[in-house]
Amino acid sequence: MRVFSIQSDGKFHEYMQTPFQIHHEEAILEDWLESNPDGIVEDGKILVIGRQVATDLGGFIDLLGVDREGDVVVVELKRDRTPRDTLAQALEYASFAERLDTGQLESILRSYLNDESLSLAEHHREYFELGSDEAVAFNKDQRIVIVGQRVTQEIRQTASFLRSKGFRVTCVEFTFFQANGGTRLLSQEIVVGKESGKPRQVASGSLPIVTANEFLGSLDDNGKAVFSRILQLAKEKSMPIHWGTKGFSLNVDLGGRHVAICFGYPAESVYKQSIYTALRGRGGMASKTAVPEDVFSSLWSKAEATGLFVPAGRELKCLINRKLSEEEISSFLDWCEAVTEAVREHGLKE
Repeated sequence: MRVFSIQSDGKFHEYMQTPFQIHHEEAILEDWLESNPDGIVEDGKILVIGRQVATDLGGFIDLLGVDREGDVVVVELKRDRTPRDTLAQALEYASFAERLDTGQLESILRSYLNDESLSLAEHHREYFELGSDEAVAFNKDQRIVIVGQRVTQEIRQTASFLRSKGFRVTCVEFTFFQANGGTRLLSQEIVVGKESGKPRQVASGSLPIVTANEFLGSLDDNGKAVFSRILQLAKEKSMPIHWGTKGFSLNVDLGGRHVAICFGYPAESVYKQSIYTALRGRGGMASKTAVPEDVFSSLWSKAEATGLFVPAGRELKCLINRKLSEEEISSFLDWCEAVTEAVREHGLKE
């Protein structure tokens, strides 16, 4: 496709089609999609709730969103991977997204927007301007959107096959143009998944917030031994606990502003029975506090030195699938106190 601008003298001036990667990093395309989510899918806009979202298998979802009906949308850039790798990764990310409950989606949104007070249901209602008689059941279904400057025939054919079997896959192809004066244009076309439908009216509600007793009751003996001590530490040190629909975050109170230092999850959650740090992820300590980089590195090393944690994206995770010794539990609690001291010493970012 050729694109022209019409000059004041009526003459055409052609915009030259340019390979996107020559002038731009992939992150720029993420920025553009993040800022302009309308039209990415075939039947409406997307509420973006996360970017570079870490999965349980160590991957990162380029953009994670929710559509009008509350279904989760995984947006994946094609990059230079083979068609097989592109589709396999998108399906892997969708399988992770399928297991996210409302509380986990809300936690991702809060981290993404750096606002612990946000309600996913209320934010979604305002964004899509839902009627007073409409409520949403989040994540009843998942959608995959693959975006690339060239969507190969192999991807198109496989995506069309997946759609015929009930998988909601959309492929978007974009073309980048640039004129001599520096003016840029971006066109996009949905090459798989153009079928449209009328907005559906949906109704249901969100899952209830779990209580401490319910959370402990969902754990095995190994988990109870660890998490009961964490909750005891929180009580003794006046550290706020934020409960979700599955797990919780352990926080440091800085004059009414709460900074999460770790997250706890039960066995039935997508993260299994585990503890995740909140050091470097989006919305974590690095984005909220004035803790210096050398202190972050020291805290990271101390967590690894306990022998309990392994890397999980930009964080560390401790999978509680065995009985931890008293020494191991104490070493983790000592780490929590060290993190707390660092946060209180350096405070929030200005």
